[in-house]
Amino acid sequence: RRKKLKNQISALGSTISELKARVAALEVAEPIQAKPDEDLAWQSLHMAAAAACRGSTASGGSGSWGNAVLAKENSRSCANVCASTKFIHCDADVSISGYYGKAESYEQRLGHFYNYGCQAPGNTNVKFDEVKADGGDVFKDIDEGHWYYRFCCCRK
Repeated sequence: RRKKLKNQISALGSTISELKARVAALEVAEPIQAKPDEDLAWQSLHMAAAAACRGSTASGGSGSWGNAVLAKENSRSCANVCASTKFIHCDADVSISGYYGKAESYEQRLGHFYNYGCQAPGNTNVKFDEVKADGGDVFKDIDEGHWYYRFCCCRK
């Protein structure tokens, strides 16, 4: 009877060790999930930027190929950013932001936008520069100093 009890205790010890290892693995795996969420959030922002660029140009963009949305460096004008690529013409410098969550009323502010124009750097706050941002900054809001991100609308 004692031997049977020892074997059961030993088996329980092994089971507990295995469960602890599984919990530890889950705790390690949890931060990995944040990366796809961040990537999806950035992609959503980029798609919104493309829509903002489309709406900010008189022609809606032109040419026989797709136009480009580029991250705006906080210290440079979009004219300079565009000129340094094969999409040399600047159509707009759009700044956009959207609030988290579903709209609950028709009067609720869901985001904001601004067009600085192509020639000047505009607001040079580094927090508006996506390339210099941390991955998780896409989830930060106005209370944390992240009002919007800026993009250059460029074409060939």
